[in-house]
Amino acid sequence: MTETPTQMTESIGMTETAGASADRRTSEPAVLVLEDGRRYDGRAYGARGRTLGEAVFATGMTGYQETLTDPSYAGQIVMMTAPHIGNTGMNDEDMESARIWVAGFIVRDPSRVVSNFRSQRSLDDDLAEAGIVGISGIDTRAVTRHLRSAGAMRSGIFSGDDALLSAGEQLDLVRGGAEMAGLNLSGTVSTTEAYTLPAEGERVGSVVVLDLGVKTSTLKYLAERGFDVHVVPQSITAEEVLAMSPDALFFSNGPGDPGASDRHVDLLRTTLREGLPYFGICFGNQLLARALGFGTYKLTFGHRGINQPVLDKATGRVEITSHNHGFAVDAPIDRVSESSEGFGRVEVSHYDLNDNVVEGLNCLDIPAFSVQYHPESAAGPHDANYLFDRFREMVVANKETNA
Repeated sequence: MTETPTQMTESIGMTETAGASADRRTSEPAVLVLEDGRRYDGRAYGARGRTLGEAVFATGMTGYQETLTDPSYAGQIVMMTAPHIGNTGMNDEDMESARIWVAGFIVRDPSRVVSNFRSQRSLDDDLAEAGIVGISGIDTRAVTRHLRSAGAMRSGIFSGDDALLSAGEQLDLVRGGAEMAGLNLSGTVSTTEAYTLPAEGERVGSVVVLDLGVKTSTLKYLAERGFDVHVVPQSITAEEVLAMSPDALFFSNGPGDPGASDRHVDLLRTTLREGLPYFGICFGNQLLARALGFGTYKLTFGHRGINQPVLDKATGRVEITSHNHGFAVDAPIDRVSESSEGFGRVEVSHYDLNDNVVEGLNCLDIPAFSVQYHPESAAGPHDANYLFDRFREMVVANKETNA
């Protein structure tokens, strides 16, 4: 039976011996290799072997468990810029999906001791159990500065027997890995079977959630707003969605290049033309942009962390938000645009104050909006949680209008 995001992995050990076992293991050599030839020697962390993926950095001071279990990180080797990682261990409650999704994990100083009343096991043990190859003991500040300048790039971590490969062999493996641009990963992270979460409290309707890498917190917040949440595989057709007679449609976050998801764009266009209200986050924001006729592009090093300042143009309020995106929407932030696909007027509702990247879209003539960041705030601040209320209000108003 297909696991849902709320079905958690079993405990794989107690934390009492985590520090001692980590001490024994971290003496083994490992190396991080970037596709431009740069190498960083460190110590093995987690599983042993080799892993390939796009090297990116996440700036959150906390929330490593939510980061690791976020399906949007599939195919990426994630480096934490905070130096001390693992001190609060791992637990079942903070899992954002049923497994760890990162391709690899880079930390500077892994905690030797787990100390938290909620901890059920160590981070190192979870990584090893999940087969996630990691590296510790490298200068993550230096790697971050390099990626900020050169951009996110293909990379590999090599430990165990793979650490003994020649530098040339390791670099060839890295350069033979997949590029994130043009990569469709939706089929990798999506559920294969539909399932439903019932509405909590006063029921306002039903929403179909297209699982492109959805997080547990997102489903929880939708159910708390009175929606019966029908989570469906990314392979569903527009006709199948409409046959379910939902009150709204939601596209989730997820990994990969939005330019490689033509089928999902066509699905969204069909349902929007049927008047179905829509809310999308992260990947869902990029797919709404494409459905409306805008383009997307790859950011140099992306936004990943829980401290990104975003301006809400309607209120002038600055929100501190959680981000995880390597692609962005190409749309003007200073004026209202006309959808080339016939959906009327569209405005950029939010943008990032660090670099003016588009962080939200609002359709003025159809019931649809989206944001690029993560209002479910797992992990991160709760500044944007109100967007789930806005979605509820939009769906209720649409039902009253069409009653």
